[in-house]
This record gives sequence, structure tokens and C-alpha cells, in this order.
Amino acid sequence: MRTLTRRASLLVPFGLAALSACASNPAPVASADPTGRADPEMRALLEVWASLKPRPIETLTPAEARRQPTLADAVKLRQRQLGLRTDPRPVPQVRDIEIPGADGSASPLKARVYIPQPEPARGQPLPRLPVIVYYHGGGFVIADLDTYDASARALAADTGAIVLAVHYRQGPEFRFPTAHNDAYAAYLWAVQNAAPLGGDLTRIAVVGESAGGNLAINVAMMAREARAPLPVAMGLIYPLVGTDMTTPSYTQNVRSNPLNAAMMQWFLNNYSGGDAAERMDPRLNVVGNAELRGLPKAVIVTAEIDPLRSEGQMLAQKLQQSGVQVAYRDYEGVTHEFFGADPAVLSKAGDAQRFVAGELQAAFAAPAAAVVVPRQQRGRRAPGT
Repeated sequence: MRTLTRRASLLVPFGLAALSACASNPAPVASADPTGRADPEMRALLEVWASLKPRPIETLTPAEARRQPTLADAVKLRQRQLGLRTDPRPVPQVRDIEIPGADGSASPLKARVYIPQPEPARGQPLPRLPVIVYYHGGGFVIADLDTYDASARALAADTGAIVLAVHYRQGPEFRFPTAHNDAYAAYLWAVQNAAPLGGDLTRIAVVGESAGGNLAINVAMMAREARAPLPVAMGLIYPLVGTDMTTPSYTQNVRSNPLNAAMMQWFLNNYSGGDAAERMDPRLNVVGNAELRGLPKAVIVTAEIDPLRSEGQMLAQKLQQSGVQVAYRDYEGVTHEFFGADPAVLSKAGDAQRFVAGELQAAFAAPAAAVVVPRQQRGRRAPGT
């Protein structure tokens, strides 16, 4: 596990040099599935996932891919093998809601609210808790709120914040930048409705995994450009923030599981239509073309056995060079999708959950800036479209 924080400022030049060296010196192509480098807990979980016989996503239609077994399914089976309970992590209040999508969409977005306190007695005031707007992964094409339920529950339980987990329209039915616009619309809805949820609109963070990490940082950039209230922090968990598939981690993990290079190509083809110009858009190629100055604190997690590891490292470097506070950890011996696993199944998942939660709590505890709530603007396009 490697860590890069602003507090270690004297060591930053060495850390950045190491990241630059990593980016410029690709490793040889692996001759076998690199998930063989997984630590014992991760290897056991991957073996269980393989026993569910997932088919290669890149050979499937999107509809077929959405029915494939996931690592979350493997976690539950592994829990049973170890004699553990498979109940979801308890959160006092969990309810499904619907919120408006972008562009005056007729179809509302599915969302789920996790409130880490019991409902107050009648007549008692609602507590004012921090709020996390959470975006799930799935390459902008697959997965939903249920797939990433464990991550949202962990964030609510470990931070003491209300978590609003938001679904978004996915490709290929809805092409780029639909998911980005939905994500921003959901963030504005959270700002406008924080108080009725029991939230504090001066303490709102955005968090996302994989493609959701891309959405989270884009929401912050869109808020910056629109002069809307900025989130106080961004949690970016193995974020998809680049479109260069020749990075060291792509080379090293071209055949890795549960995410590999062929799958990433399939995801981008189904969301951006294979358009080369769109792939250079700063909303997809964040590390290559986005303006990163003026963004809030970034909490970044990467995994060793993951094609997206290099772009997460480069993002940490470029954010810090742009004057953004960064807390970064890389977890060795684990793969993409490890974050939401039961800590009793995968101890590094618990460590990563506590790391992200602790950094978010620090951001929530910082002095709050005055916030002017933007007026609801129905039927208007989100910035950047």
C-alpha cells in the first residue's frame, strides 16, 4: 500500500518523480493473467467469481452483460463459504427515491438514500449531517444501485454522512455525455434538497468508483465552471479518467480480471460510440486534457492489478501540480472492484473504506464556506454539453 498526502509535502517531489517514471517506462506485456499476483484473500475471491462462470463482457451485448455475475455476487458466495452472514451492512434508514434527470428528461433517475441515524421522534428536529453524492461504476454501460450497495453502505456507516447513491442513463442507449449530465443534475438536486433529507448543504462531497469516479470529478469541474456550490471533497476510487490504453498499468494488466483492456475498449465503444474525437474530450480524457485548477480536495484510491492504476496515479500527480489537495493510496495485491467487498472477506477493502471515510470526515470538519443554492432550472442543459 502506497500513500501520498499533502501532509507529506517534503516527500512530494520524490513521489511525483516516481509516478512520472512509472508513466514513461512501460513494463513488458504479461504472459498470463496478472491476477495471479493477487494476495491470498483476493485470489480466493477471484476463484469464487470464476466459479460463477462469467462470460467475457466484450463478447456480449449490453443487455447480456448486465446479467453477468459480478464481484459483488462473488463476495456473498465467499461470505457463505466462510460461515459469515450475508446481510447488508446495517444502516438505520435506507429508502429508494426518484430524482429528475438532466435536460428535462421524462424518465426520472433512480436513487437510494442511506441515513446513518434513526428517524427522529415526531417533533424533534432533523440532524444536519454531511452529504455524499455517490456514483456507481460499470463503464457507463452496466451495473446499478444494487451492484454497488455495499460501497454506499460502507461510506454512510464509516463517515456518519447521508449518502445519496444515484443511477444514471447508460450507453449505448444513451451516449456520451448523457451520464455526465445526469450526474451533474443529481448533484444540483442534492444541493437543493439537502435540508429536507437532514443534510447540511455546506458539507457535500462527491464519491464515485471507476466510471463513477469519472462522473464525480466531472461534477466538481461542471460546478466550478457554472459557479455553483463546489463539493468539499471528491472521493475517486480507481477512477476511469483517461482513454490511453498504452499506459504501464494497461500493459501489465491487459488480461486481468475482473477488468481488462478488452472490456475497457467495449465500455468506451458503447458509451462514446468509438468516436476518437470524443475520447479526447476532457470529460473522458481527464488526465490528458482537463483543467484541474480550483477543484476541491481529492481522495484517490487505486489497485495494483487494474488497467486504470496508472491514470489514477497520474491524476493524483496532476491535481497536486494544479494546487489541489490530494490524499492518495495504492493497494497492492488487489484488483479493480475490491473497494466494496466485506472487510471480513477482503481486509484491504476495509482499510480502503476507512481511509476514504477518514479523509472525507476531515474535509467535512473544515470551516464551511457560505453557499448560495442555485435555483432549479428545468429543461436546461447542464454545463459542458
